[in-house]
Amino acid sequence: MKALLNSLNEPELALVRETETAVLSDLTEDGLADLHTRVRRARNKYSKLYRRAASTRVEEFGGRGKARPKNQRNAQKAEVFEDALARVSWYLARAARRSAAELKAERLAAAGPARTPPPQPGAPHPEAMTAQTTPRRRPTTADPALNRRHAATRAKGARRQARRDSR
Repeated sequence: MKALLNSLNEPELALVRETETAVLSDLTEDGLADLHTRVRRARNKYSKLYRRAASTRVEEFGGRGKARPKNQRNAQKAEVFEDALARVSWYLARAARRSAAELKAERLAAAGPARTPPPQPGAPHPEAMTAQTTPRRRPTTADPALNRRHAATRAKGARRQARRDSR
């Protein structure tokens, strides 16, 4: 793997270096999205090159798998960029979850005080009400047949609702 990294050309090597943990942790969500696009394009490029080159050798070798040793470099480059894409995807997902949580907190903070009516005297505490309004979930049993029957019942109800909604 080290030899392959040393054999990458400078733009490819720079792209792989951008996917190191120290660099990824400093990027914003937009920067991560841009990097994700560039790494995905590089991965797709080498995957296509591998498939095309292997498909031209199918008649000679009898299959893409048998032609792989002659086309190993493209396959390895595709693998390097696949690993890099996985790292970038993980950081991008983490940044997206973080920004979604921040936006939700801002939205709730902005809507919370203006919309919440003052509590009525003698009214139950809001936290006590949430415990009553949460739907009860059926506990999972050790009997797989019973679990399957409950799942089928839920699916049947979902199909009925979907049919009603489509009218």
